[in-house]
Parts: sequence; C-alpha cells; structure tokens
Amino acid sequence: MLIDLTDDQRLFAETTLRFVETEYPLSRTRELHDDPLGYPRAWVEQGAELGWFGLLVPEAHGGGSVSDNGVVDALLVADALGRYVQPGPFVPMNVAASALAAHGAPRLRAEILPEIVAGRMVATWAFADQNGTIDDGAGVTVTRGDDRVTVHGTRGFVQDAVSADQILITGVLDGVPVQVLVPARAPGVTVHPLQSLDLARRFAHVTLDGVTVPADMVVDGGPAAFDSQLQVAVALNAAETVAAMDALFAMTVAYAKDRVAFGRPIGSFQAIKHILADQALVLETSKAGVDALARAAARGGPEAGEVAHTVAAYLGERGPELAQQCLQVHGGIGFTWEHDLHLYMRRIQSNAALYGGPSWHRERLCALHGLGPHAHDRARDPGAHAVLEVAP
Repeated sequence: MLIDLTDDQRLFAETTLRFVETEYPLSRTRELHDDPLGYPRAWVEQGAELGWFGLLVPEAHGGGSVSDNGVVDALLVADALGRYVQPGPFVPMNVAASALAAHGAPRLRAEILPEIVAGRMVATWAFADQNGTIDDGAGVTVTRGDDRVTVHGTRGFVQDAVSADQILITGVLDGVPVQVLVPARAPGVTVHPLQSLDLARRFAHVTLDGVTVPADMVVDGGPAAFDSQLQVAVALNAAETVAAMDALFAMTVAYAKDRVAFGRPIGSFQAIKHILADQALVLETSKAGVDALARAAARGGPEAGEVAHTVAAYLGERGPELAQQCLQVHGGIGFTWEHDLHLYMRRIQSNAALYGGPSWHRERLCALHGLGPHAHDRARDPGAHAVLEVAP
C-alpha cells in the first residue's frame, strides 16, 4: 500500500503477515482445498485474537481499531490475506459486524456482535441473486408479523454459508430494501454448496422458505447502509486483489530473471520487457486506486461510492489481464497444477465478479452522475456465476 502508516499500523501489518506466513502458507492452504468448509475454525479464532473482526466495530461493542481509521487497518489484513490466497470469511464477517454495530438492535449488539468480534461465531453476507447480480434485495421478500418477521426467497453465491452461524440477508420489506440476520441453521434455511473457481473459498446458494425470526433481527439502515457496506466490501476485496496481483507479478519478474533460454534470461528479451513494463504500470495504478478508495471509504459521503465503483471497474478488468500476462511469461510451467500461479489467477478472477462486475460498477457510476439507469444491463455483465462457479 502507498498510504503512510503509523508505527502501530506497521506493527499490526507485520504481525498479521507473520501469522499468515507461519500458520497458513500456501502449502497449508493447498491441504484445505478438499476440505468441505475450506478453512479450520481455528483460522477465525486466531484472526479474532489479532483483532481482525472488530476493526470496524466501536470499542463500546467489543471492537476497536489500531488507528483512528478502521477501514485502512482492515485493508492491511486484506493485503496479507491476498498475498497468500487465504481462505476464510474475512470480508463478509467485517461487513456483517459493521452493519450490526451501526444499525443492529440493542439485543444483537449485546448478544451476537461480541461473538462475531471474538471469532466464536461466523457471520456472512448474502446480497446477490442466483446469477450473482446485486439486486438490492429484490429476490427475497420479508413480511412483518406482530413481533416476528418471515423471510422467503433465495440468495446466490453466499461466501462460506456452509460454515456460517449467522447470515445477513438482503431483502425487501413493504417495498423498501432491508437486511435480516438469520441463523444459518434455522428451520427453512437450506444451503446448497457450489463448486468454486477459487479453490480456497466456498460458495453456496441459500434458500429461505418461510424462515421466521424475531422482529429485532431486522437490521434496518435503509439503502444508504447497504451502499456503505458495499463500499467496505469493495475496498477490502480490492486490497486483497491488488496484493494478489503484487505477489503474482513479483513471482513473474523473478522467474523472468531466472529462466534462461538461448543462453540468456528471458527477461532480457524485448517482448518480455514490454509485457512486464505494461503490467508494472497496471499494478502501480491499482495500488493508487486502493489507497484512494481507503481514504474515501474512511471519510464516507458521496465521493466514497464514486471512488469504489471506479476502482472496482478498473480492477475487474485489469486484474485478470495482469494474471493472464503473468501466465504467458511463465509459459508451460505456469499451466501446471503444482505451480502456485493458478491459485493467484483464480483468486483475482473470482474477486473481479464477487461484488459486482466491471460493467455493473460502470452503470452505478453513471447513475451517480445522472447518465444512465441505476440497474446495470445484464447483457453486458455475465454476472458472478460466469467466474465464481465451475461445472461439477
């Protein structure tokens, strides 16, 4: 990251990176690729001990950031996770925790939020339909009774739904978008696991068939709250993506220096030099975008949404392009299962669609300036299913 960090932030970043390098290097995460959950529960508990899930939660509710900018502190964790293609629900847990802290009922803040912050409870965020399209809750209907609400509908591509204890569901109540916190094992909740392009992550469709929960499980911050959550998710996702791009590019430069062909390192050939120079520019631009997004998300306001959509649209196209060019430099060895390159490619590609594809973000950006409809054109955005899911 290009942002100037405080001494405490540097120590926090170093501690996080050291933990990941020691406890969950790529060799360890490869062992988890066939695990149904994708990560050990200890990953969440140990991350919570380092403060990962309370960075966007006020101290009054059991959280606290390293600095006065919790978003930047969370980006430091996302950076370390991206460099080692980590599993686990870091982003959705932080989104859910921040939503409960800002708009949850007193009981949720007192009983559930501290459990999430402490890593004793896993929470995830269900915000898209079965095509991976962010639909502002249109696919789920919420009806209110005397002291309870009932939820019907389906959410798609929910990260780590299989291992979650609580799912923050986006839906529509009386024509207005709302969110409802639903226990993952409540009667009427069915989780349908999917095969994922990203081997370190688990996704699932979640069906809600008349799920009834107390009325105070509604997290009612309105559309503005959802937009704020999406900005946080996009920022953390972007930081992780750029870290993965950085690690992959460094790996590629090192290979270009070491690989010898026709008596000289392949990095000395002009064609390879041009590829690396072009992608170095893409990488540095991406880093600058994440830093701008970190500052904008911390300040909030209309600017944050504009920057989030701009950066997400750029990374959604340039990230996979960089990964593909790195593959071309590696040549045949890059196509092998044993090489780590494909793990980074999978993460970068899936991240490009996870919180909206490039055309979706461009449509939203245009809408902010009154240049087009609020909803994106599906014909121009294949949706998350095109890259998040693979055929069985």
